[in-house]
Amino acid sequence: MTTAYTEVEPAFVPVQTRSERPRSFDPEEFGTPNGREVNWKHTPVAQLSGLFAAAAQNDGVTYEIENGDGFVAASLAAGTAPRGDVFVPDDIVAAVAWQGSSEGMHVRIPRDEEVSEPILVTITGQGADRRADAHIVIEALENSAATVVLRHRGSAQYAQNVEIIARPGSRLTVITVQRWDDDAVHAASHQARVDKDAYLKHFVISFGGGVVRVNPNIELAGTGSEGRMYGLSYADSGQHLESQVYLHHKGAHTTGDVLYKGALQGQSAHSVWIGDVLIGPDATGTDSYEANRNLVLTEGARADSIPNLEIQTGDIQGAGHASATGRFDDEQLFYLQARGIAEEEARRLVVLGFLSDVVQRLGIPALEEELLAAIESELAAVSA
Repeated sequence: MTTAYTEVEPAFVPVQTRSERPRSFDPEEFGTPNGREVNWKHTPVAQLSGLFAAAAQNDGVTYEIENGDGFVAASLAAGTAPRGDVFVPDDIVAAVAWQGSSEGMHVRIPRDEEVSEPILVTITGQGADRRADAHIVIEALENSAATVVLRHRGSAQYAQNVEIIARPGSRLTVITVQRWDDDAVHAASHQARVDKDAYLKHFVISFGGGVVRVNPNIELAGTGSEGRMYGLSYADSGQHLESQVYLHHKGAHTTGDVLYKGALQGQSAHSVWIGDVLIGPDATGTDSYEANRNLVLTEGARADSIPNLEIQTGDIQGAGHASATGRFDDEQLFYLQARGIAEEEARRLVVLGFLSDVVQRLGIPALEEELLAAIESELAAVSA
């Protein structure tokens, strides 16, 4: 008797963890997103489609640098170190930006130097119909200390890569502030490596823009390295503000802290936070925690929040994650109103208290005042 066998195609196994996602410098390796992929299913793909191909004219933004004398080095072509020491694109927009930015800005903090004033890079969009690709390298050499602020304003379609290298013993703060006009589209990939005994504090502050997707990725590579990732967003009607956060504990005795907070108001206001923490097999003695908290102020707003934690060693100090999305805490409002504070003022105080937790960690008084004023302005709009 002859038995016939039918060859069966192997089952498709989707990417399960952040560390398994493909990485390539070639945009064609990723294909065009359709919104069903794990890293695109919460994103308005159609609105970002203008960033899936290289810019015909790469003139959509201008750059202005303050306090950068002596710290902005020669621009970096692809393949010129340290560009590419850390960064490998992990989605099509990052790959397009890599290909489209023939020269990359290089902010370099010399060894053993402590920079007292923040280095401010202001990026101004030249119009909603204008495109630009960019690659920015921020490098803190051994035992240096500095704060670098990337401020975005105006309007453009902007694909941006930011490569961050914290050499051994350095202390670096990187802050990206998105205060775009309402018709701006901005997708950014931040990738960082933190070496032995180095410290990186990273902020994503998103208030403006039609669609803003800033995805930070930090690898705690060196023994004793530390990474703190903070985020603040305030989404209005029609806005989509997104961050997919990845913290990889690779070295031993590393410390990580992730805290993102958001407020939403208005019809179809949408925020997305996806937090992935990987504690690798050699990351013994790790201490890590991530949290996302969202305050929904009106009907019609939506916050998606997805924390993920993967642990590949049992020898850690601690690890955890948390996520919460809700409306006003009635007990807080009652407490304030019971002490003679009007309901509208009580709501204002609750929101300010909720968001100022992140603002106060910036360590730049002028920027903290600016953001608190922006929150007050947003609150005035919702109560008007």
